[in-house]
Amino acid sequence: MREVDLPLRHITPPQWAARVLQQPLELLNDHAHLEKKAAANALELLNRWPEPTPPENWVMAMTAVARDEVEHLATVTRILARRGGRLSRQHANPYAAELRSLVRMGLGKGELIDRLMVSALIEARSCERFKLLADYLESITPESPQADRELMKLYRALWSSEHGHYRTFLQLAEQIEPAETVERRWDEVLDAEAKIIARQPPGARMHGGM
Repeated sequence: MREVDLPLRHITPPQWAARVLQQPLELLNDHAHLEKKAAANALELLNRWPEPTPPENWVMAMTAVARDEVEHLATVTRILARRGGRLSRQHANPYAAELRSLVRMGLGKGELIDRLMVSALIEARSCERFKLLADYLESITPESPQADRELMKLYRALWSSEHGHYRTFLQLAEQIEPAETVERRWDEVLDAEAKIIARQPPGARMHGGM
């Protein structure tokens, strides 16, 4: 896999992957919930265009992201079930909750820009984590008890998909506000995200800490 040109300002240590993969069912359950929420988020954003009639590319982008996330959800839940796990009824994501606190509620276009940026941050961070997981699993020899080619292929495929999603949200933000305004706000939220992810508690979660 080639290097990932992500703008993230806190780099997850490679050891994170080995730690969370000690509890693969818990990680898959958390992952499935994230895909479910990502699909719902894209569909919710579909109705957030500030004018009565959204442009065609807005509709196409949001529905395409939602479709991708539902496909990912189906894949992850299928693997989870085949391995004897099940999707939990309750799920909390403190990382995403803290990111949502960055949204400037009631600010019209500013609120929508922030919602798009939170979505972009989650996609970018997930992309980074997928690459770490795939790289770690690829480094294990096939004879090792920790070898898991199925999960390696899953995370490698998802890395490619999520890498495009974060850019999609940023490009849509530039249709709402001038590029320099978007870039200035993006710089602010990148700094905030780095602090948020750094203080997450450890656990078998896609957005957990070390």
